[in-house]
Amino acid sequence: MTDTFVIVGGGLAGAKAAETLREEGFAGRLVLIAAEDELPYERPPLSKGYLLGSAPREEAQVHPREFYGEHDIELLAGVAATAVDVVEHRLALADGRSVTYDRLLIATGAVPRRPPIPGIDLDGVHTLRTLADSDALRAAFQPGGSVAVIGAGWIGCEVAAAARTHGADVVLVERAATPLHAVLGPELGGWFGDLHAAHGVRVLTGVAVERIAGAGRVEAVRLGGGDTIECDAVVVGVGVAPDTTLAAAAGLQIDDGIVVDEHLRTSAPDVFAAGDVANAFHPYYGRHVRVEHWANALNQGPVAARSMLGRDEPYDRLPYFFTDQYDAGMEYTGLHDPHDTLILRGAPADAAFHALWLDAERRVTAGMHINQWDTIESVERLIRAGAPVDLERLADTDTELDALARAPS
Repeated sequence: MTDTFVIVGGGLAGAKAAETLREEGFAGRLVLIAAEDELPYERPPLSKGYLLGSAPREEAQVHPREFYGEHDIELLAGVAATAVDVVEHRLALADGRSVTYDRLLIATGAVPRRPPIPGIDLDGVHTLRTLADSDALRAAFQPGGSVAVIGAGWIGCEVAAAARTHGADVVLVERAATPLHAVLGPELGGWFGDLHAAHGVRVLTGVAVERIAGAGRVEAVRLGGGDTIECDAVVVGVGVAPDTTLAAAAGLQIDDGIVVDEHLRTSAPDVFAAGDVANAFHPYYGRHVRVEHWANALNQGPVAARSMLGRDEPYDRLPYFFTDQYDAGMEYTGLHDPHDTLILRGAPADAAFHALWLDAERRVTAGMHINQWDTIESVERLIRAGAPVDLERLADTDTELDALARAPS
């Protein structure tokens, strides 16, 4: 009897895991379950190229439709997994079917947070997580339309840029002092705020949303200070939460996601997790880290597949993220603490610079660039070198980053 491997999740992590299982020689039954009635797809185009209208819908798909038949992958799209029995190794589906498994990978991703704002259920209030969400936003972003974006994190900023590019009037509302304040701090957050303002976005920071108003359909956003933003569409972009519903009901260990070891094993035998939902022990940091970005799903899926095959391989890639907003492209790698020292390398006013964070021992913990392409691997090498660096040389654009990684300080 051949083994049956089951993957729950129609995103990038699940699709790449299925691909890797076949590449690595798994010849048993392989079932990929996707709750949405879509081919498995990745998320970045939803807030970038596809939302902007510069990329076709197919670009979001991880593989073309024929890939699944050619690789003998049973794709069950449009059906949700509802329960896991980790003792009997059985997965129940919403349509009444069940599938027994020898190994199970949970890659259920994350769901948008919906804060308890009065009026959040009105027509015209959107979140962005699915292709259907992106389709709805494309329809809502019309020249001359008015859009209020609540939350100036990564998704909020990218959505604001897309709406503005489509010709809509945009107001970006953020409770913190700057956009991206929690992840980048005030100086870089302010840079992104200025970027949006320069492209015609009205950026309101340090304000709270009191309610979303409208008679059946959104008409305005009322702010805590009494101001009103009239709009015909609202996008709520205040982050996501790991989708642990299935795993929690099965009794798996949950703590800001599904807790897994460095090989992406959960607390239950023969069950693994990858992608946005996985809070994985990271050998480099010596602690659990959950990352909600595309690169994590891309790379964890294959590692989980190899672990399912018994070929243990620790997942130790540094966190990585990228964004494109207007003419600014950014890549970030590493993991910095809010108390780390920020060093700028180049002039932010030139819209081409590096930002690097150092801990108390002058070791680089993270770095990002704006429009300084083909340098992120050098930043990663500098982080992994783990040695103190000379601050003046680090800020000096004439000193190569790789030279700093090699040089004693």
